Amino acid sequence: MISKQLYSLQIKTQQNFEENLAHIKDLILKCARDSVILAPEVCLTNFCYQRMEEAGEFAKVATDALLALSNDRTIAITMIEKYRDGFYNNLKVFHKGELLHKQSKHKLFPLGNEHVHFQSGDVAEIAPFKLDGLSCGALNCFELRFIELWQRVKGCDLIFVPAQWGKERKDNFETLTKALAITTQSFVLASSGANDNCARGSAIITPFGVAIKDDNKEVISTVADFNAITQVRKYINIGL
Repeated sequence: MISKQLYSLQIKTQQNFEENLAHIKDLILKCARDSVILAPEVCLTNFCYQRMEEAGEFAKVATDALLALSNDRTIAITMIEKYRDGFYNNLKVFHKGELLHKQSKHKLFPLGNEHVHFQSGDVAEIAPFKLDGLSCGALNCFELRFIELWQRVKGCDLIFVPAQWGKERKDNFETLTKALAITTQSFVLASSGANDNCARGSAIITPFGVAIKDDNKEVISTVADFNAITQVRKYINIGL
């Protein structure tokens, strides 16, 4: 197994899309080379339902910028994109200057009217993918609540969880992300927004359930030793 520097961004999203991208780029450039970085859900635009067309166009600009930044880093981020049949909340992983993985949010949050504004992605897109020898998976915010989706990322070494989790349910987010790490015996990289209505609660959680977190920071980081996965799966054998 290998070691990787992991970063969880915990940032506020402003109304100006360009300023959001500039801020994210600045934070990414301060992250170590060959690291893995996760940003909160739709942090470039937030859920801007009155500006969806604009957000879809801006995703093209953001994609080009993040592809360039990913030459020596891995960047995972979600953004609003438009296809023929409507808008999707897409998680994209940029690696070595290329799009390594993409999945559209399958479970849309009804309290936020996501089902009114977004198309649901194919559940088959929630599937493991390889990153420098690591098996990775992702669950986008509300998807964290569905145990059947946990099964789809079972056996992964690293699971991404971008979110804009409501502050009223902060304990739910922290409990579920920690339980996901323990249940799958994986590292969980969780990134939630820092706006006033958001839970924060971003963390990097080990397969033993140890959470590295700090609600007062924009950037949470640790070096993950993926040998811990072999250790925990051997010590507490649940068939993974």
